[in-house]
Amino acid sequence: MKLSEDARLIEAIVFLENDVLTPERLQEMTGLDSKKLSKAVKELSEEYVAGNHGFVLSETVDGIKFVPDEALYPLLKTAYGKKVDRKLSRAAIETLSIVAYSQPVTRSEIDNIRGVASDSIVRLLREREYIKVVGRKDIPGHPCLYATTKKFLFEFNLKSISDLPRMSANDAERFIKEDENEA
Repeated sequence: MKLSEDARLIEAIVFLENDVLTPERLQEMTGLDSKKLSKAVKELSEEYVAGNHGFVLSETVDGIKFVPDEALYPLLKTAYGKKVDRKLSRAAIETLSIVAYSQPVTRSEIDNIRGVASDSIVRLLREREYIKVVGRKDIPGHPCLYATTKKFLFEFNLKSISDLPRMSANDAERFIKEDENEA
């Protein structure tokens, strides 16, 4: 499929900028109105998915950028290497899921849902900037309230929290029961 001139222009800009570009910034750079811009971005995204390219167009809450196709990660890791393997443990994924679905949430609420202490995992997720303190709960001790960050959305390829998969009835019941026990 041959790309439209607008899609080709977006492709060149996203490639040259090599950073997340907001729709506003793309409109400013191209002079396209929001409708034409959306159409061109959709066309470009579909081309990269269908065309079996090394890159895909990643759309997040912050904007768009090119990222390597996930199928190439093992080969890229070998070629480029990493000093530290950034994979999250099962416990860290579980904790991050609890924060994502229950936010804002305190560490003790996380502990109650998981059934074990989560201090070190919460610290790890904060260090990696997947979660952040968004306030304090108005109860004795005023514990920190945690929520996910824009980095979490970007790295998990989500446009917003509403893009998270729906919880099963059993999981939702578990979260509700734990919250009720806390009250």
